[in-house]
Amino acid sequence: MNFSSRLSRLRSEWAPSVPRELLAGAVATFALIPEVIAFSFVAGVDPAVGLYASFIISIVIAVFGARPAMVSAAAGSVALVAAPLVASHGLQYLLAAGLLAGAMQIVFGLCRMGMLIRFVSSSVRTGFVNALAVLIFSAQLPHLQDANIATWTMLGLGLLLIYGLPWLGQRLQIKALTAIPSPLICVLVLTLLGSALGLPLKTVADLGQLPDSLPLFGLPEVPASLQTLRIIAPPALAIAMVGLLESVLTAAVVDDMTGTPSDKNRECTGLGLANMTASVFGGITGCGMIGQAVGNVKYGGRGRLSTLFAGVFLLILMVALKPWVSQVPVIALVAIMVMVSVSTFDWKSLGNLRRLPYLSSAVMLATVAVTLGTHNLAAGVLTGVVLSGLFFSIKVSRMLQVSYSDDAHTGQRIWQVSGQVFFASADALIEAFDVRAAAGSSVCIDVSRAHFWDITAVAALDKVVERLRQHGCTVEVRGLNSDGQRLQQRLNA
Repeated sequence: MNFSSRLSRLRSEWAPSVPRELLAGAVATFALIPEVIAFSFVAGVDPAVGLYASFIISIVIAVFGARPAMVSAAAGSVALVAAPLVASHGLQYLLAAGLLAGAMQIVFGLCRMGMLIRFVSSSVRTGFVNALAVLIFSAQLPHLQDANIATWTMLGLGLLLIYGLPWLGQRLQIKALTAIPSPLICVLVLTLLGSALGLPLKTVADLGQLPDSLPLFGLPEVPASLQTLRIIAPPALAIAMVGLLESVLTAAVVDDMTGTPSDKNRECTGLGLANMTASVFGGITGCGMIGQAVGNVKYGGRGRLSTLFAGVFLLILMVALKPWVSQVPVIALVAIMVMVSVSTFDWKSLGNLRRLPYLSSAVMLATVAVTLGTHNLAAGVLTGVVLSGLFFSIKVSRMLQVSYSDDAHTGQRIWQVSGQVFFASADALIEAFDVRAAAGSSVCIDVSRAHFWDITAVAALDKVVERLRQHGCTVEVRGLNSDGQRLQQRLNA
């Protein structure tokens, strides 16, 4: 590969269009602020801890992650897992757990556990996306509780700007309205109006103390002992698994939106490195943020620059532009998150409920229900994966067919087995043979049209042969493939 082609590849991976990447990253930053602060409170830490983490994770994942344009930061699912550890042992133990969780994620990536995404069906992915959209929307409702007229008016104006400006720009052929993401215009207009008119609006400063300096390097201040490891290991494993699951699923969503693939194993190692770096700079762990990633892609983010700038711009806003950011009305950020939730939800899935097989719809709805009921995306996805596997096993087990015929010349009874034989269909195989009716005869079991997948299946075949012989039959098994023969040898060893 020559220098020109390498340069072209780097540009396509980092910044297909620099202005669009920067503007899209800015949208993702404003979408991050309210959620990260809220998630910090969920975890029981200061907002600065979550904001530092989001800045560091975004920068590291932009360089070492696999999915360009994906936004990663401090996330609610990780905060839920982290909260009990903070409550019982404090922030330093959480940082130590984050360091261990990051190391685990690197190991998971090296062990190619990112390929587990293949076991997540499209129904589960749809349920994951829809549940997250609902959670994003519901997270905005506390900001609207007991809201005054000014707040509701500004929310309506914000949504009008977000949705109306792009439509107006296309209708009137005004490039400025289509080139600049409307959420940025929404933030600017609502901030200026709120300040100029002195409206009684809740601002970002009211959400919590913002950082006023750069994060400092430092290892967690915990004893280096087995007792510490016993304390942090269980939550670290939970953080690693939840973060891995949410990041890989978010990467899959961005893959679908952009029509480009990504290396899920590299995403695992990149996330682990990002979380380890965040932990030694005083930040909590994080993972892929599907709402912000959708917003980033929606407004033109396609390369790593948008992810990098989301982190850099977040630090600029929090430190250099802190006085201005403190005056941004929370309702402007709520309007952005409402747009993100609407964009995230798969509206076609509602129409597909009747058209798709009812088991697929049941998996999707179960994923949504468990996620909303537990506020835990990992629990919802795990439920969907288990149900998908169960329904698949039931469906495949029903494909097993056993029939028989008697040879007119030899009088031999020939049983023909066809289909897939495994743990879910093994009992059906045994029950299909009427051994009493065949007592004392010559029997042939033809399994050339069947595939035996596991030890349970081979054991079931052996049990059928044994029962037939107990009833005085001479038994011949014909057509067992090489995989089945190997399993049989292991079973009888």
